[in-house]
Amino acid sequence: MKIPKFTLAACLVFANAAAMGAEQSIICPDELPAESMQFRSAPAGWMPTVSSPLYLHDAAPISGPPERLGTMVGKMVKQSKTEWTETYSLDGVFPDGKWFKCDYGVGNEFSLSKKLDDSVKACVVKGRKGSKFGQHAFDIKCH
Repeated sequence: MKIPKFTLAACLVFANAAAMGAEQSIICPDELPAESMQFRSAPAGWMPTVSSPLYLHDAAPISGPPERLGTMVGKMVKQSKTEWTETYSLDGVFPDGKWFKCDYGVGNEFSLSKKLDDSVKACVVKGRKGSKFGQHAFDIKCH
């Protein structure tokens, strides 16, 4: 029996996707609201105030939990003044797990992190400038 080329090609694409594992979208919150940030202490005589939210500025996978500071270097595959795409290989040994970190503030002063499934082998992070100062938006796919 002869299998049509289209059917054969579709089966190969499907098999390849299954071998790579399911794709996982990561969605970083756009901002950290001002009311969610608090000072634990301030110098004597000073009154702390948080007057505006912190906007999403950076996003990338990290090696291990956030306190380990396992920053990873991605491979830039596309870059313009307003958009960029980086790929990250997560194919090695990660004894403390694979994590993803969303950074807030122009200097990445605050972060939110979440653990990724151990089966994740790569992440593609597509970024673009946001509408607010220092803000960026991201489309993130890990598989």
